[in-house]
Amino acid sequence: MSNSLDKSVIYLDHAASTPIDPEVLAVMSLAYSTTYGNPSSLHQIGRQAVDTLDTARTRIATTLEVKPDEIIFTGSGTESDNLAIIGIARANQMHGRHIVVSSIEHKAVLAAAHTLEKEGFSITYIKPDEAGIISVEAVLSAVTTDTILISIMYANNEIGTVQPIKAISEALKNIRPDQTYPIIHTDACQAPGMLPISPTTLDVDAMTLNGAKVYGPKGVGLLYLKKGIAIEPVLVGGGQEGGLRAGTESVPLILGFALALEKAVANTKKESVRLRSLQQFFIAELESKLSVVILNGHRTERLSNNINICIPDVEGESLVLLLDQANICCATGSACSAQDLEPSHVLRAIGRNDDIIHGSLRFSLGKSTTKKDLQYTVETLVASVTRLKSITASTVSALTKHNFYVSKT
Repeated sequence: MSNSLDKSVIYLDHAASTPIDPEVLAVMSLAYSTTYGNPSSLHQIGRQAVDTLDTARTRIATTLEVKPDEIIFTGSGTESDNLAIIGIARANQMHGRHIVVSSIEHKAVLAAAHTLEKEGFSITYIKPDEAGIISVEAVLSAVTTDTILISIMYANNEIGTVQPIKAISEALKNIRPDQTYPIIHTDACQAPGMLPISPTTLDVDAMTLNGAKVYGPKGVGLLYLKKGIAIEPVLVGGGQEGGLRAGTESVPLILGFALALEKAVANTKKESVRLRSLQQFFIAELESKLSVVILNGHRTERLSNNINICIPDVEGESLVLLLDQANICCATGSACSAQDLEPSHVLRAIGRNDDIIHGSLRFSLGKSTTKKDLQYTVETLVASVTRLKSITASTVSALTKHNFYVSKT
């Protein structure tokens, strides 16, 4: 098997993690050797580090069209989600103890909500329709006078469905003129490079982003928090990030994140059009070459790089391994659940039964993806499905012959 740097490997798992951009890596490598001080130190090396940190924060704020002091750096998208949900809820609970989230959120949001339930908060989990859309009406109907926080994912990491975040925000503002609550958070980790991500344009109060999804470094994320929103730290023990996130900031990672995010946003229009064309080609090929294939998520209101399908009567894990043997990397669902055999909570929420879910695959395209890659992937997938179905048929035949198989009829 080729290693991960081999050009012969077709990487179709960009929703899990993107390869680092060479220009970003070069900037980070230089920073590791020249900007090694602790930004909290008072000496000249520390001051150099804090100056670089401030510059990166300003660059990200400019990219997002927000203020620098509205950016909180964290160690991951998961941490940012935790900080947003738990930190905002605890800091604002005197105004209400009800929170609304969608049932198809990333587990970082759902686990945070479950934690708050144990603390006595009331959580409403909104179900999507069969295409994975959370309706404006469903959100509005869930809001009560006790609601302090709403968290709806901008674009789903598994099925790619894009939510009407701006429409939800505008509708809420109509029922809460001149009111702070409910505060609106969105996990937008999958969106940069494919969708507009300015919090002001989306009209949200808090937003999560992750360096690993934008051809930047792993181990760094951010939470945009609108000025004036109360929040409590989740990590304690230091005064970094305005006292909201304890732990020495990694200046090289943050600097790389700033450049990667700038590049992703600058190339959004061009790259999203290219990816959409490849996506439509890939879906059409799959539907024409496979006898039965189910597309999960909305057909058009989805990320331009996401294709999530179910193939009945085969195991998704087996297909992933067969494709991997052919140097094609894809996933069965979200990367955070890759080692978990529990069926996808997202696919369950849109009405797929467990038998169908076990035949799910997620392909997520990226900057290196070509039409030739996808043609090869379709050919290999069709051959793999045929192989698995023939093995299954042979096994059933053998069991029946030896009376090990009992018919349900």
